[in-house]
Amino acid sequence: MPEGDTVWQAARRLHDALAGKVLTLSDFRVPRYALVDLTGRTVLDVTPRGKHLLTHVEGGLTVHSHLRMDGAWKIFAAGQRWKGGPAHQIRVVLGNADRTAVGYRLPVLDILRTADDERAVGHLGPDLLGPDWDPDRAWANLSADPSRQLGEALLDQRNLAGVGNVYKSEICFLLGVTPWLPVGEVPPDRAAHLPALAKKLLEANRDRPVRRTTGLPGHDLFVYGRAPRPCLRCGTSVRVAEQGDGSRERPTYWCPACQSGPAPRGFSRRGGRPSGPPPPAAPPPSPWP
Repeated sequence: MPEGDTVWQAARRLHDALAGKVLTLSDFRVPRYALVDLTGRTVLDVTPRGKHLLTHVEGGLTVHSHLRMDGAWKIFAAGQRWKGGPAHQIRVVLGNADRTAVGYRLPVLDILRTADDERAVGHLGPDLLGPDWDPDRAWANLSADPSRQLGEALLDQRNLAGVGNVYKSEICFLLGVTPWLPVGEVPPDRAAHLPALAKKLLEANRDRPVRRTTGLPGHDLFVYGRAPRPCLRCGTSVRVAEQGDGSRERPTYWCPACQSGPAPRGFSRRGGRPSGPPPPAAPPPSPWP
């Protein structure tokens, strides 16, 4: 699932393949840009911004893309067969003499003047993996609506850029609160550490092929994707429910014993311990850095 760390990795792969080299192949397979030809121009850099990718090209142009749930950029050596989906899912191809970058299923693909990059990313909050990171501003954004559910506030890229559904669930677990707790009710000592915790998790994973938050052998994540298996901390069954406004509901995972705060309608705070062998012995995770 593309989140800030995944997009950062994609940007690095694209940058390594394209930056500093002249484009010999430019093929935009969307009607709006079907006649655009960037061949002969040098790619200057590929920069991640939250979940957005900005490919800066000589002549003051930017290719802006967003992966959302299913998009992907694949890199191939010259002459290598492209693999990433059927041809009709390809939205753009950018290549040079050595490498070819193929964008599959990109739901957002635009060409902007680089001077207008802010049109695409100016609405974003501080980037957890970017040079504009500001923890005080991030918390001020999150807490501007104290009645909003914490999980929803974390996913709002206008507050801080880079957190997706996996990190939302993991951050709330490590803070010991449910994603449905209003932001204004997060205990002050934990609220003070929330931005640093989010940044620590994304930074730790931006160079890893597999996302990990636990530090426990054989267990990558504390709660995300683990329902109804036992919590690694207490053994209670991990729960899952949808969180969102109806049009953008996301599966959300939590431990009803380790995390205080409200549960979604239809779920009690009592969590049953599953049958079978006990969970692996592990110390309780530190709730914050």
